[in-house]
Amino acid sequence: MNSSNLYIGVMSGTSLDGVDVALVRFQDHQPRLIAKLDYPMPLPLKRALLNVNTGQKTNLKTIGEIDHQLGHLYADAVIALLKQTGFDAHQIRAIGNHGQTVFHQPNGEMPFTLQLGDANLIAVRTSIQTIADFRRKDMALGGQGAPLVPAFHRHLFAQPDACTIVLNIGGIANISVLHPRHPVIGFDTGPGNLLMDAWCQRHLDQGYDKDAQWGQSGTIDTTLLTALLRDPYLTQDYPKSTGREHYNLSWLEHQASLAKIPPQNVQRTLCEFTAQTIADAIAPFHHSAKDRVLVCGGGTHNPLLMKRIRARLPSWQVEITSAHGVDADQMEAIAFAWLARCYIEQIPSNLPDVTGASRATSLGVSYLP
Repeated sequence: MNSSNLYIGVMSGTSLDGVDVALVRFQDHQPRLIAKLDYPMPLPLKRALLNVNTGQKTNLKTIGEIDHQLGHLYADAVIALLKQTGFDAHQIRAIGNHGQTVFHQPNGEMPFTLQLGDANLIAVRTSIQTIADFRRKDMALGGQGAPLVPAFHRHLFAQPDACTIVLNIGGIANISVLHPRHPVIGFDTGPGNLLMDAWCQRHLDQGYDKDAQWGQSGTIDTTLLTALLRDPYLTQDYPKSTGREHYNLSWLEHQASLAKIPPQNVQRTLCEFTAQTIADAIAPFHHSAKDRVLVCGGGTHNPLLMKRIRARLPSWQVEITSAHGVDADQMEAIAFAWLARCYIEQIPSNLPDVTGASRATSLGVSYLP
């Protein structure tokens, strides 16, 4: 039995900008990031995933091939990290792999979620036990299957006398509300980077708006912003979760006529939309002058977005998680290393108050080499 306290977390998020890999050591139950790697996603695979995520015509052969390619991609990323650090496979207790979400439908008569990335391939190629398929057990118990990281955020950041909100801005933005007087709450607030990235890709042929230079050259179109803010998801009660199957360029084009709006103004408006929906979700949880918002994810690198979030939350201390000992770019990869450890130790890792599941349970499925 491998008794190592070293785990590897693997995460590729909604933004599809690559694979985050984190080597984590647990000491007295606390995670310490030993090494990290940002592993690129091949452009053809990214395009294939975008086609599936945005409802383009597909078939089982394509889905199976993407599943296979992602399995190899995740294995390659782990192997590259081991090579970079000099660690051997036998020194790692387990890998926690989220997989790539291609569809998430938590509501309705047939709720389901689908993450691709063959964990059998990961386990066999790396020779490391791999824990994957974290979401479906929660959904089998009546939950949303998301978000999964609030339990980890509580473990790291809860305070007895103030409200701490951990805000992750990936493709979708989500929050964990750590209130001193109430159970943990967590939900997706709406779009994070994905609409801005998609609009930038369409008009500039680049994956994101570096340093928000393009967005800052535009102005807010108030008519468009008002139309976007009417989206029914924003007023749904939590628990709730969403993804690219809802928020995409087709959705955007159905909200208002974009033909007469300069593209840079659309970009600026999308940034404001993300900032406002985040702030609107956070503001009701204000508790004391010590309240803080700790931000992680790719959105931390967008200076305009961070500026607008701070402006819309003047009563909160808005900081980056890196200033509190957790790498803002690796938060979710570290979280999945923690979730893998919870599975190995059979520690409950979902929060029913967050997901709506009927009971707490240890999430994940084990794949052996």
